[in-house]
Amino acid sequence: MGRLACWLVFASLVFPSFAQDGNVTLVPAAVGFEADNTAFYYSSSPRLLANDGSAADGGFRVFAANKNSSWPELAHLKTGRSKVAVPVYDVGGRDVLITIAATESIVRAFDAETFVEIKHARKYLLGDWSMLCGWRSGLSGNSYLFLFGKKMVVQLLVRSHNKRVRILEVQTFSIPIEGETCTVFQDGTVFFSAEDQALYSFAASESTQAPEIKTVAEDVPVLGLAAYHTGTKDFLFVVDSDALHVYDRRLDLKGSVQLIGISDLSVEGGLSILQSASGPNPSGTLALAFEGEDDTGVAIGSLQAVLAASNIRPYTIFNPSKTTCRKCTQPISDLCSDNGYRQRNSCDCLAGFSGRHCSKVTCQNGCSGHDCSFVTVKAKYETEANGGDGDDPAIWIHSTRPDQSRIVTTTKSEEGAGFAIFDLQGKLLQQMPSEEPNNVDVIYNFTVGAEATDLTFAACRGDNTLCLLKINSTGLLESVEGGVQPTPEDYEVYGSCTYRSPKSGRQYLFVNNKEAEYLQYELTSTANGTLKTALVRNFTGGSGGQVEGCVSDEEQGYLFLGEEPEGLWRYDAEPDGSSTGLQIAKVGDGNLYADVEGVTLVPAKNSSSGYLFVSSQGRSTYLVYERAPPHAYVMQFTIVDNKEADIDHVSNTDGIAAVGNSLNNDFPKGLFVTHDDANELVEGGTAEQASFKLVSLEEILGKDRIARLGY
Repeated sequence: MGRLACWLVFASLVFPSFAQDGNVTLVPAAVGFEADNTAFYYSSSPRLLANDGSAADGGFRVFAANKNSSWPELAHLKTGRSKVAVPVYDVGGRDVLITIAATESIVRAFDAETFVEIKHARKYLLGDWSMLCGWRSGLSGNSYLFLFGKKMVVQLLVRSHNKRVRILEVQTFSIPIEGETCTVFQDGTVFFSAEDQALYSFAASESTQAPEIKTVAEDVPVLGLAAYHTGTKDFLFVVDSDALHVYDRRLDLKGSVQLIGISDLSVEGGLSILQSASGPNPSGTLALAFEGEDDTGVAIGSLQAVLAASNIRPYTIFNPSKTTCRKCTQPISDLCSDNGYRQRNSCDCLAGFSGRHCSKVTCQNGCSGHDCSFVTVKAKYETEANGGDGDDPAIWIHSTRPDQSRIVTTTKSEEGAGFAIFDLQGKLLQQMPSEEPNNVDVIYNFTVGAEATDLTFAACRGDNTLCLLKINSTGLLESVEGGVQPTPEDYEVYGSCTYRSPKSGRQYLFVNNKEAEYLQYELTSTANGTLKTALVRNFTGGSGGQVEGCVSDEEQGYLFLGEEPEGLWRYDAEPDGSSTGLQIAKVGDGNLYADVEGVTLVPAKNSSSGYLFVSSQGRSTYLVYERAPPHAYVMQFTIVDNKEADIDHVSNTDGIAAVGNSLNNDFPKGLFVTHDDANELVEGGTAEQASFKLVSLEEILGKDRIARLGY
């Protein structure tokens, strides 16, 4: 256990709430938008950057760091909903502001003085990004960024080459958590953490070798991190729910202050520090993202009490724009085509380049501006707006008229909670209120009373029940007797799927909670047509982490489930089968990234072959595996803009569904449907409601693979 953890345990035992050495009065300085992170830009006229996480406008905002509590907005760069914006100094003689939009995964650079975008610097980086930290090498003067996502970090190099700003990917490496806050000491030590997570660190370096991740302290209440630099030392500032704590390099506590001044304060993170005198704050200023009783946005406070409580002499001459090396040595070499580090007589190539002199681009298909390792496809249609927070789709195939098949979707938020039915062009046909259904599946030809009936099944979070509805001959939903079935008391449902046994013909329902406890129910019907369920099995899925998406292989007797932070697992689906799982894909294996969300199966028509699809929310990509053991990795794809049809790409993907059946002229070889969390509008901005994208399965798999399905 580290020093910080030991001190916290001691303090919690001795003091109900450990003593504070002073107060910092927070003042709302920029309000009216959703902020997660802040950063100060040092210049002759300092400025504050704050991300804008709202769906309608998004992007990031720039404020003048005035000498009073009113900080006027200088610019609002509407690049799409974002979580990060940071300055990078002296890139070819000018400072730039870097951001990445969650809606489209494009890294953008803006001139720090004019706020004009440097369009040639754009870089596409698929992922769900939460934090960005900058580091300037003391050996070369090169500027690096560490972009944090779901259990991974991308190291970027920002430099000028031939008078053009270039953003190059150095490497991607795994970390134990989704980093939500980070800061960097001048020696290159990068600290990162997240709410309810440990404090970690790694050493930044100019290398393509992944750094060692070290656990600094366990159980640290971290909502924000920042570094305070003096001429000889660095100090770590840690903010929790209502206090700010200062630690030295050895992680000994130097002092703490209480955060006051805002009613019902909720710290959202984004701690940053301005080490220069400004008006009422001669010792410097701190900023953080907050929500309060009356406002939301960014609050500021003086560093005076913080430094006094920690016995730190104010160091207000700190200037990150100054070169940190006296005799800079440039490791990026023209002998490596300026795409790699020179290592003795060889080149260590940056990501995306290869060859002896790093002159070969590893992309084989031109990339179209996207990551080279993915197949890129376009959606033919997207569903009309419906409800609030969508999650999962299912596809119902009409028994005699496949062109009349339907898309079933769920809305799990309180607003618009329920099911929706769409046609194969995404037109909304029906809304059916329900108690916040999450995952949804279709059950075909289930005997209800004496009638063969198609059903939908979902786990309903609103009342922790199993929700079942009848699908009539037109593909619309109707209520059914016994359509709401209970789960055990105190069991909070999350994900779900179905399974019909090839041995017994019996129908089963699977449901899980966030603690990975799976319950397997048998579904039956009384003679008068009332549905009933009986619990027949329970087991813990995966390694016990958060689970959600699952799908069964009804011919092979398998259940596949996704453990969001860990990977893909296979279990026996029969109620008397083994409850020991086999992990068939692991997060961080080079293909799969967290969070693992939707799982769906497309079996071949007359064989044990076929394909298993998994959605990777952390990169907004989809992975394809062989249905047959050992479930070999096949390919990966992502859904990009269809500009001709005004349909945007997919980001922060969640639930998925697919079938290999011939449906109509648009989908002659099958259909893939996926949730899109951030639906960008043609006129700009992002819709408040999610959509679902409809993609041709043949365009994903290609003619050879689709032919193997045999439909």
